[in-house]
Amino acid sequence: MTLDDLRVFVAVCRAGSLSAVARDMGCTQSAVSQHVKRLERETGVALLERQPRGVVPTQAGRVLEAAAAEGISGLDLAVRQLRDLVAGASGYVRVATGATTVRHFMSDAVVAFRQRHPEVNLEFRTVSSGRGSFDALADGTLDLAWITLGPPVRGIEQRPVVELPWVLAVRSDDPLAERPYADAADVRDVRLIRLPPNSASAAHLDAACAESGVRFAHDTSVADWDTALLLAELGVGRAIVPALPGLPVPGAGTLRLIPLPGLRPLPVGWAVRRWDALSPPARAFADLVVEMRRQG
Repeated sequence: MTLDDLRVFVAVCRAGSLSAVARDMGCTQSAVSQHVKRLERETGVALLERQPRGVVPTQAGRVLEAAAAEGISGLDLAVRQLRDLVAGASGYVRVATGATTVRHFMSDAVVAFRQRHPEVNLEFRTVSSGRGSFDALADGTLDLAWITLGPPVRGIEQRPVVELPWVLAVRSDDPLAERPYADAADVRDVRLIRLPPNSASAAHLDAACAESGVRFAHDTSVADWDTALLLAELGVGRAIVPALPGLPVPGAGTLRLIPLPGLRPLPVGWAVRRWDALSPPARAFADLVVEMRRQG
């Protein structure tokens, strides 16, 4: 049996007439009858009962009509949704983020995307590690992940968007606060607020410091960059963090942000399972974030 067979059968049951359906379809009554006969051969039961004024479904026919009508309705809805998805008019974009990602990297892109694609649902999910993001991308739970780029991961495509220089965050009354920049010798053996120890950004910072012969002690740990900045502003300690979009360098006010040009910048960007398999809305959002970041 075919989907056309089922569509014709449902139409006959609703119209109660083979000839009426034939007129609507612009074909012969015999052609309509062939669709029904094919279904009867497949099912092995009579599906229609002839009456003086047309046809009615048998008990078996009513069972098939109900199931076919529900299935066809669902398929028609799915086809419409797929067409909208291909056109970028609706659908979902599911993005893995860290705690500070949307604020610092995507806020302007989110506003612009919402204006351009009002029917698309944006879902942001906080994922605590790069590994968790990769797993979610691999099983299809997420479309995009904003990550600190690292070594190649099997089955995942990584695309750089921006490189973030490192800055030393201190209070305005810190002895280092008035420096236009700092080098490795200035921060050697400084005690720092530690970035999330299992994060890719912390691993990158440790490697960049090792290249410059710098080692740090830590007495406070945080879960994200914004918390490190807040604690530095409160005078709890010093922190080395990426120069996040929207933060002035050097800093002003209570907090000072001192560039560390000697440390290798932190690369961040998108990770996906396959770029060519992204839905049009997901690709549009990813491209918009890239566009906004390069403009900013």
